[in-house]
Amino acid sequence: MADAALLRELRGERGDTHPSVWFMRQAGRSLPEYRALREGTTMLDACVRPDMAAEITVQPVRRHGVDAGVFFSDIVVPARLAGLGVEIRPGVGPVFDHPIRTEADVDALPDLGDAYEAALEPIREAVRLTVAELGTTPLIGFAGAPFTVASYMVEGGPSRDHLRTRALMRGRPEVWAKLAAWVAELSGRFLRAQVLAGASAVQLFDSWVGALGADMYRTHVQEHSAAALARIADLPVPRIHFGVGASHLLTPMLEAGASVMGVDHRLRLDEALEILPPGTPVQGNIDPAVLFTSEQARFAEARAVLAAGSGASGHVVNLGHGVPPDADPQVLTDLVSFLHEQRP
Repeated sequence: MADAALLRELRGERGDTHPSVWFMRQAGRSLPEYRALREGTTMLDACVRPDMAAEITVQPVRRHGVDAGVFFSDIVVPARLAGLGVEIRPGVGPVFDHPIRTEADVDALPDLGDAYEAALEPIREAVRLTVAELGTTPLIGFAGAPFTVASYMVEGGPSRDHLRTRALMRGRPEVWAKLAAWVAELSGRFLRAQVLAGASAVQLFDSWVGALGADMYRTHVQEHSAAALARIADLPVPRIHFGVGASHLLTPMLEAGASVMGVDHRLRLDEALEILPPGTPVQGNIDPAVLFTSEQARFAEARAVLAAGSGASGHVVNLGHGVPPDADPQVLTDLVSFLHEQRP
């Protein structure tokens, strides 16, 4: 598995074969086989059923021919496994039964001891099943970063401005730090369980971190993302860090312990490489909007991304965010085929 082209790119070993590609959210709502399989099962229940999670993870590899699977999960799955009341409401997103607003709320969070480790067994089993099915195709593990997961917990659900979260960080930084440290352990151990069960790389995903300035990130977030990534620092796997709208945070996010930086569609890869230290592998960053354009426009965007990333020590092609649920699967299949036809 270590010789897989995608893993070599993530390690900064530029290959001489076709580009490697996978898509964030490639497993899920855009695939009719996913919708058929999950009928009658809630999203979070599907995530903790090993057979179902494994099959959903493999579906896009089977259909699109991408160069990696990404473990089918959600950023709130670890919280549910730890015992928190949370559900994913259709059309809304993750919603917690009891938002975390006070120090007493933080102190009442479950202890992440042996019970949490035991609760991770369905995840380990799902990874084992997935790796067996994927064969020589790598599996990428996945977890939500402390800021985004803790923000969901504070806000109680999705938020446009994260005012309660930012107010907690500024007004009660000690309470925020205690909460973020709890989430860092939650996510870090979730990542570690996936790697020890067979995942070949991981991605720490920070959906909302772009709402913060660099000073706020360094003061209140970086150490907690670092703590999550430190949980797998002793394991020989690439560590991808990705944030949405986080072009201004590339350097501090890398410094949190990542070995690969994901870049969203708002910043060209060649511009990102001017910011990042020399030798940093990158991932990205085709604009998901081109999935709804002409083939000519899609392929032109793909060529532009390949050119912009050509100066990197390693480059794995991805979207600049996740696959939209109404994307045409055939468009993704054709895009993978086009990328696989390209040569350095």
